[in-house]
Amino acid sequence: MKQSFTATAILALLGFGTAAQAHQIWLEQPAGQNAVIRFGEFGDNLREASPGLLDKFPKPTATLVSAKGEKAADGSKTAGGFTLPFKAGKGEAIVAEEAAYPLNTRKQGEKDMTSWYHPAARLITGFAPQEPKLAFDIVPAGKPGEFKLFFKGKAMPKAKVALVTQSGWMKEGYTDADGLVKFEMPWKGTYVAEASHTDRTPGERPGAGGAEKYDTVSYVTTLTYVKADGVAAVPAGPVATPNK
Repeated sequence: MKQSFTATAILALLGFGTAAQAHQIWLEQPAGQNAVIRFGEFGDNLREASPGLLDKFPKPTATLVSAKGEKAADGSKTAGGFTLPFKAGKGEAIVAEEAAYPLNTRKQGEKDMTSWYHPAARLITGFAPQEPKLAFDIVPAGKPGEFKLFFKGKAMPKAKVALVTQSGWMKEGYTDADGLVKFEMPWKGTYVAEASHTDRTPGERPGAGGAEKYDTVSYVTTLTYVKADGVAAVPAGPVATPNK
């Protein structure tokens, strides 16, 4: 699959070896089961495992958003992801993030640069407009195939968004001045929209041993939607081997 992110930059940020690819988290909800946070490459059928790269995640959190209110929970790690204690019903959504991924320091010329990888994900069950809840968030905009991208609560213009299916089929588009991007969705099955953004504003975050300073934050966010009709989906490729 053509990568939608800059693999070299993401790999350096995460501290991965060269065998890994540009990764993101996304939400899956198998029929009749609770939602699961996955880590890897959806379009390449790559789901990282434990033991392995999945163990780099301290404690991803998620929130079920419904008309009845919100319910937050931590993910429970399994061999292939982080299982949540709930699932999204009709009209509901789930948002998830890992806000405490270990910082990574590397040399840039003569200077040490510390980066924070901040992945997030959303799962929707319909295209009714939703408000952003994540620092970097893709939300449905009211019509099938229409999405809006937000950064820290503000619509993000001129940003690249990719839409990927399980077979690796992908389309890319750019948000307009209002943060809106539109895609055709011909296939039946699961779609994952992806976007990334690097914030070069230095700052600090809480850590187990006190405040942790960073130079940049690399945000990666996804949105999952399962389309019930359309052209028969092309099957996913062979299951990719998780990285160690």
